[in-house]
Parts: sequence; structure tokens; C-alpha cells
Amino acid sequence: QVQLVESGGGLVQAGGSLRLSCATSGRTVSRYAMGWFRQAPGKEREFVAFISWSAGITYYGDSVKGRFTISRDNAKNTVFLQMNSLKPEDTAVYYCAANRLNIRPTEAQVDYWGQGTQVTVSS
Repeated sequence: QVQLVESGGGLVQAGGSLRLSCATSGRTVSRYAMGWFRQAPGKEREFVAFISWSAGITYYGDSVKGRFTISRDNAKNTVFLQMNSLKPEDTAVYYCAANRLNIRPTEAQVDYWGQGTQVTVSS
């Protein structure tokens, strides 16, 4: 069993920055691709970013390219999402996700989910 625990969410003004963390425990996920999805009220869950287990490959959703950066520290079993130039439309619950086979999984392909952390960007 794998547990994913997010932290770092909060309230920030537009143009500001936040850094999300996802700590993993239980069965090792060092060989898993890791990443983030988000879900705003009334909207479907959206792909944000994913990183391969070696950290050599990254994917970003079009709406966050150039503003968000994903990274991971396998020694600490943690994945990060640095979010800069935040916009009100980035407001959502951000979910950490892990996938064993697919570096760019769909929502249905995700093997493990965290419980989510709220990010609110005020205008």
C-alpha cells in the first residue's frame, strides 16, 4: 500500500508563488512516475504535471507551462510542484498522484492518489 500526503497549499495573491510537496510512504514509489492533478469546483480533474521516476522526463498541462515546475527527490520519497505567477484560475484542490507504467497518465490510469490540498489564488 502507498500513502501520498500533500502539503504546502494555501491562500496567495495573484502573481504569487507556492510550493507543494507530496511525501510518500509505505511501498516504495521510487520507480513510479509521480505528479499532480487539480480539480476546481464544478470542473473535471485536470492534468497538471508529471515526472518520470528518474526525473529525466517531465510533462506539463498547457495551462501551467512556463509557470509551474515539477521535481522529485527519490532519497526523500518526495515530489514537489513549484508554482509561480499564480492566477485566480489556478484555484483548485491539487492532488498528488503516482503511476507505475505511464509517465503521462490519464485520471483513470493513476494507481495512487493523495487526499488533496487546497490552493486559492485571490485576484
